[in-house]
Amino acid sequence: MSTLGAVRQTYARKDSFPPITQAYTKVAEVVRETGLLARTPWFYIMVGSVLALGFGGAITGFILLGDSWFQLLIAAAFGILFTQVAFLSHEAAHRTILTSGPANDRLGLILGNGIVGMSRSWWSSKHTRHHANPNRVGKDPDIEIDTISFLEEDAAKAHGFLGFITRRQGWLFFPLLTLEGINLHYIGLRHLLDFREPVKGRWLELGLIALRFALVLTPIFVFLPLGLAFAFLGVQLAVFGVYMGAAFAPNHKGMPIIDADAKLDFFTKQVRTSRNVSGGWWATWLMGGLNYQIEHHLFPSMPRPHLAQARDIVKDYCKTLDVPYAETTLLKSYGIVIRYLNEVGLAARDPFECGIVSKFRTKGV
Repeated sequence: MSTLGAVRQTYARKDSFPPITQAYTKVAEVVRETGLLARTPWFYIMVGSVLALGFGGAITGFILLGDSWFQLLIAAAFGILFTQVAFLSHEAAHRTILTSGPANDRLGLILGNGIVGMSRSWWSSKHTRHHANPNRVGKDPDIEIDTISFLEEDAAKAHGFLGFITRRQGWLFFPLLTLEGINLHYIGLRHLLDFREPVKGRWLELGLIALRFALVLTPIFVFLPLGLAFAFLGVQLAVFGVYMGAAFAPNHKGMPIIDADAKLDFFTKQVRTSRNVSGGWWATWLMGGLNYQIEHHLFPSMPRPHLAQARDIVKDYCKTLDVPYAETTLLKSYGIVIRYLNEVGLAARDPFECGIVSKFRTKGV
């Protein structure tokens, strides 16, 4: 489990972690020989079938309930279902589900744009950069400021209302996630509508997103009273945003931040910046396999059912090499994230604020 140290943020530099030559080559050879990179179509057919039944049940419930505030339960169910589809889209982007790359790309486009309503090209570009340089300053888009500050220098620049949020960003993290669903749709559309940058398949992506929103929004606003329709949409987006954020946040937040010029071998870079969530099969279903974040970063194309076995191999290998292997429970991981964000957020405090008040705030008093 990682520790956070002092409030003043420091970064892992060139000499922070001694290089482990050929570490990844050896562990990858064991994983390959064990057959853990082989595709598991049976698993993804099962997941797809369960989700199809889930959508069928939610649509049936929507029709049967009609003008009822119990519709908000259906809205929450849709938020969960869309997040589960987003997990599949994420795996398709890593070419995990089907045997060929183009087939995975097409599947990811259908799932991401056509069902979830997010831009596949935006997500793939962002996520590829993250995988190449997790928690590296200036290279990992996941630690760039977006309301929440993940680096102290970003927090120090926050003023006014944003500064107010930043100083309390740990405690506000989950409430702010209720807006993340809207944010993900907005950023994806902004990416596709920015004609200054070339986007392959731009019009196909836009067409799928437009069709998706037409199919989702039309029944809501045609069959429900206006107030209930907006409430339905709000609950669905809020659940989607919280679920997405809660699944991705434990993976790297509070782990070492890597300096921009640090030179690390692949194995060290991926293991030391990632955190697993314990829990076994239920955590795997809940988080779409993201609970095995270390193994996912070492072997991005590994199917979800094989990650647990890969964990045993990687964990033993880390023990042999004396490399810390970060794993904790889901609730403890959220505690680490909240504490980390609160400590980073202190950089946005008023320089004339009473030091005693700041001290007690860091202790959670």
